[in-house]
Amino acid sequence: MMTNKKQSSKEAPRHHEGTSNKRPTRHCEERIDEAIHTSLFDTTRLTKDSVDILNSFDEVIQGVRPLNSRQLQQLPENIRNLSHQLTDDRASRRLGYMNDNIQLSSYVRYYTWWNLVRLTRLFANLPDSVFPASDTTCLDLGSGPLTVVTALWLARPELRKLHLTWYCLDVSANSLALGEDIYLSVAAKAKAVDESIEPWNIIRVKGPFGTPIKEKAGFLTCANMLNELDQASDMPPEFQTKKYYEQLQRYCAEGAGIVLVEPGVPKAARTLSLLRTRYIKDGRTIAAPCPHAGDCPMSGFKAYTGSKNKWCNFAFSTEDAPRKLQKLSDMAKLPKERATLSFIAIEHGHAELVSASLDDSKQRSRNKFGMTYEVGMTDETNIRITSDKLRLPNYMCGYYGCSQHGLVLVTLPDENNTRLPKPSFRPQSGDLLSVKIKTPDSLPKDEKSSALIVKL
Repeated sequence: MMTNKKQSSKEAPRHHEGTSNKRPTRHCEERIDEAIHTSLFDTTRLTKDSVDILNSFDEVIQGVRPLNSRQLQQLPENIRNLSHQLTDDRASRRLGYMNDNIQLSSYVRYYTWWNLVRLTRLFANLPDSVFPASDTTCLDLGSGPLTVVTALWLARPELRKLHLTWYCLDVSANSLALGEDIYLSVAAKAKAVDESIEPWNIIRVKGPFGTPIKEKAGFLTCANMLNELDQASDMPPEFQTKKYYEQLQRYCAEGAGIVLVEPGVPKAARTLSLLRTRYIKDGRTIAAPCPHAGDCPMSGFKAYTGSKNKWCNFAFSTEDAPRKLQKLSDMAKLPKERATLSFIAIEHGHAELVSASLDDSKQRSRNKFGMTYEVGMTDETNIRITSDKLRLPNYMCGYYGCSQHGLVLVTLPDENNTRLPKPSFRPQSGDLLSVKIKTPDSLPKDEKSSALIVKL
C-alpha cells in the first residue's frame, strides 16, 4: 500500500514533538521484563467484507448519488473549497452547509470516507461492554450522512444480529437522507450473504443538538459534533461542557452506553476530558481510553489557547488506507500521513467499588471520585500510550502514557541501540500496556515533564 510522504497543513497538531538528545532524563535502574499490550487501531479485527467495502466506498456512493464525468473532474477542487470552509474560513460557512448538493457530495466522498477509516478501526477495538448486548433504542447526535451508524455496521458484525432502532439527529435533512441511502446500500451487501440479517431501523430527526427525542437511548453516539458547537461559540469548554452533559443525560436511559469521538485537537480534547470527569462523578465507568478513574494528566487545560499542557489524542498511520481515497486526497491537495482523534467510551451500567476484602499483601486507595483501586508490591499498572516516539539520549526512545499513577514516560532501546536487548514490541499511539511494577515511589521521574519513568 502506498504511503503518502506529505503532511497536510490541516492535520491536527500533535500534543508534543520529538525531543533532542539534550533532553535531561534519569532512567529507571530496573527494567520491566514483561509487558502485555493491545492495540487501539488493530485493522485485523475488521472482517474482510468490511475492508472490501471501505476500499470501494466511492463505488457505494456512486451507486447512491452518481456524478457525471464533469462533476467527478471538479470533485478535488470542490473538496478543497469545502476544507477551507471547515477550517480556516469557518466564518463564511452556513449552519446548513450540508444541504448544498455540491458540498454534501464533496463531504461524503472525502470526509465521510476518512471518518469511516478512523471510526471503524476505533470501534473494532473498543471493549464489548460499551456496545448494546440486546435490542435497544440508539441515538446518534450530529449524525450527518450516518457515518457513525455505517461505521458500527462495518466494525461490529455482532451488532447486525440485533434489532436496533436508530434516531439520527442532524440539522441537514439532505445529509440524513443521503446517509440513510448509503447505510442501506452497505447493509444490503451483508444481507446478500446472510438473508437472516435485517438492517437497523433508521428514524431521521431534523434539528439541532437539544431537539427532543421520543424515546430514551440505551446507547448514544456522537462524532465531530461537539467540536462544531465549540467552534461556533466564543465561550471556553469549561462553560459549555455543563450544558452538553445535562443535555446528554436527558437523552440517555439509565446506564446507557456512550461513545463520543472528536477531532484530536486541544479544544475538543478538553471538552471530552471535562465530560469524563462528570461521568466518573456520576458513577460511570470509562471503558476507554482511560486506564484509571483518577485525575486526567492530559486534560488539555488551556492548551487550545497556546499553553504547553498536553491533551489526550491518538493517531495512526494512513499508509494502509484505501488507495483510491489516498489518490483523491492527493488530487485535492489534502494528503494525510496520519489520522487523529480524541474520544471517550462509557460502559453500560454503573461502576462497582472493589470489594473491601482484599488480599492482606495489598492495600486499598480511594481517589477523589470515590473509586477504589488496589496498590501493592506487585501492582499491575495499565498504561495507555498517548504519543508518538520521542528520541532520548544514549540511543533510547520514549513514549508518553497515562496511568493510575499519572503521566508516565515509557522508555526502551532505540532501533540503533546495539548494547541492550531489543524489546519484543514497540508501542504505538493508543496501545494499552499492562506491566507490573513496585510502588510508584520506586520509579524515577523525568526532569522535563515530571512523568514517572517506566523502562521496558
